[in-house]
Amino acid sequence: MKTRDVPSDLPQGSARARDESTRDRVARSILTNGPSSAAVLAERLELTPAAVRRHLDHLLGEGLVESREERVYGPRGRGRPAKVFVLTDSGRHAFHQAYDDLAATALRFIAEAGGDQAVAEFARQRVAEVEDRYRELLDAAPEGEKAEVLAQALSSDGYAASTQQAGVGEQLCQHHCPVAHVAEQFPQLCEAETEVFSRLLGKHVQRLATIAHGDGVCTTHIPGSQPVSPVSDGESARTAR
Repeated sequence: MKTRDVPSDLPQGSARARDESTRDRVARSILTNGPSSAAVLAERLELTPAAVRRHLDHLLGEGLVESREERVYGPRGRGRPAKVFVLTDSGRHAFHQAYDDLAATALRFIAEAGGDQAVAEFARQRVAEVEDRYRELLDAAPEGEKAEVLAQALSSDGYAASTQQAGVGEQLCQHHCPVAHVAEQFPQLCEAETEVFSRLLGKHVQRLATIAHGDGVCTTHIPGSQPVSPVSDGESARTAR
């Protein structure tokens, strides 16, 4: 495996710029791929483990990442869980998340004027255009590839999505959420999105985790059983708290 680090003979200014560029790569890799250990980052970025640890220490000191124990789904093996690193809110801000106070203020106004149902209706209208764009792609995809096609479509819209096998089903993972802070206050946004996933895939999917509620990745379980009738607009697939 090739490794890259900052050469010692570079001028100070060049070395500093190289450091900042590498730290950006480390942070962006965590954003794109979700919670990552130092060893995984070193392998993924072709850096030395020492270089990765140095950049992670800097990002930790700046409050841009935080460490936590890796979540284990299913039986846990012996030993302590691996330590993984995730972006903090400040870290996500550095990648220009597309939300602002105006959106939250507008939704609060809608909630005060029309209640939670009005917010839910707004959320459904917001994702309707997305559903229309994705529909043709999903309808043309073979049954066994629909989840992957959905992940690719979400990635093209900035959600850094991927899929992985989970028992007899699959998990759809979104490593970035442009509206995480607004969704933290208004979970109807997550619920409307989950409804769309169910309709596009033709299955009752279940949201297991969301960035908006403090998880490192938005995770949606897609069952591997025979397709069932998707949820309707009035039958919200409730977000896991």
